[in-house]
Amino acid sequence: MKAIRVHQFGEPDVMKLETVSDPQPGPGEVLVRIKAAGVNPVDTYIRVGAYTKPPLPYTPGMDAAGTVDAVGNEVRGLKVGDRVYTSGTLTGAYAELALCSVEQVHPLPARVSFAQGAGINIPYATAYRALFYRAHTHAGEVLLIHGASGGVGIAAVQIARAAGLTVIGTAGTERGRALVKEQGAHHVFDHRTADYLDQVVALTEGRGVDVILEMLANVNLGKDLTVLAKSGRVVVIGSRGTVEINPREAMARDAAILGMTLFNTSEQDTASIHAALVAGLENGTLRPIVGKELPLAEAPQAHRAVMEPGAYGKIILIP
Repeated sequence: MKAIRVHQFGEPDVMKLETVSDPQPGPGEVLVRIKAAGVNPVDTYIRVGAYTKPPLPYTPGMDAAGTVDAVGNEVRGLKVGDRVYTSGTLTGAYAELALCSVEQVHPLPARVSFAQGAGINIPYATAYRALFYRAHTHAGEVLLIHGASGGVGIAAVQIARAAGLTVIGTAGTERGRALVKEQGAHHVFDHRTADYLDQVVALTEGRGVDVILEMLANVNLGKDLTVLAKSGRVVVIGSRGTVEINPREAMARDAAILGMTLFNTSEQDTASIHAALVAGLENGTLRPIVGKELPLAEAPQAHRAVMEPGAYGKIILIP
């Protein structure tokens, strides 16, 4: 099979398209024929060796969608030909075939394309965990999604709107803001304007927002604390550096700053989250947005694009 391989940590060009042996499923494992693979910022952090360091060489990628190609012993409920998406793999998603544990494979409803399916796991599971497991949001609260036009942001908009929250999103481009509004945000602001947070506070009649999902904490966290309501919560989903804050802003509001990474999710919580996501995909509440599709060989270009400002949906690789 064809697969992207990384033989040394470094810049995007360390990813090379190579021919490798087809993996074979063992007990409790599923072989998935990949139709589309999702590109996430965390893939780039791993590639440079700044997050975790898998043994070299390795194939990047955790998110994919395709069909079941083979199943190992002790696998129940899955058969060859089933449409599925993955929440991680054992051998890497940037490939024509990926080996997964049975727990990493979930049904992909017929109404969802393979490209959309490749954009489910990290974006939607992250948004769901941030909203309900970390921030413990509930219907009627006001949510600000800082950077709402990317994969996690759009997922959060759709999930929160369905859960009865008032959703405020920000995006840095007119195209991105139109997408955020189209996907269900009640209000959308341009986070490149100087007074957009003043506009957010004015929208709440001075009360502030209950929850903020923060995609770029090193830029925004200090200001986030100033627009929280009493007992407000900021969930830090992304950050690319350090930041200085005034703790008094948190003290005055009894506010909480909550870090999170999807990789801390327990096996039980992961199963619960994906059960909820599959239900949302089935009923049309959740609709992954594909912003760009590239051939597998263009993985280096995809890694550059996913880190650029002006996010718009998911970047997908097609084997």
